Amino acid sequence: MMNDEIKKACEVMYKGGVILYPTDTVWGIGCDATNEEAVKKVFEIKRRADSKAMLVLVDSPVKVESYVSDVPSVAWDLIEMTTKPLTIIYDGARNLAPNLIAEDGSVGIRVTSEEFSKQLCFRFKKAIVSTSANISGEPSPAVFSEISEEIKNAVDYIVDYRRDETGPAKPSSIIKLGKGGTVKVIRE
Repeated sequence: MMNDEIKKACEVMYKGGVILYPTDTVWGIGCDATNEEAVKKVFEIKRRADSKAMLVLVDSPVKVESYVSDVPSVAWDLIEMTTKPLTIIYDGARNLAPNLIAEDGSVGIRVTSEEFSKQLCFRFKKAIVSTSANISGEPSPAVFSEISEEIKNAVDYIVDYRRDETGPAKPSSIIKLGKGGTVKVIRE
């Protein structure tokens, strides 16, 4: 069943569509992170200003190098040591939709180890946008049943996998890596 869901989700994203899917944290709205039009649709669904950056998911640490011009060595240690989902904000974003990159040239990337989102990223072969499934400014839904009908109706495909889970999901920790190896904790 999971493989069918991954295949359908990939087909939708290849066509520039937007999906609603389970991640290693909360349910996410996702699309091809290299497709500017698809990213624009996600901003519209969330009613969010383009200046508010969204993060992307990848399935392995080695993929980070595809989207960041110079990965600080401390990033590898952080990714290796983390026991919970960790989003790292890197300078020098590249090979992503321009409207996904923050004004300062940075991007948030998380290496997912959760089964579904990891397989989805692996099969899609590109970074996938992952932003909480809510209208900007409203609370992030912890479980699928809390996602508004407005969001569900706005996406092109809703993954059927893990919809019944009731355990509260938590957003990831966020760390920004700056020049010269500076590390700034944005969200614990």
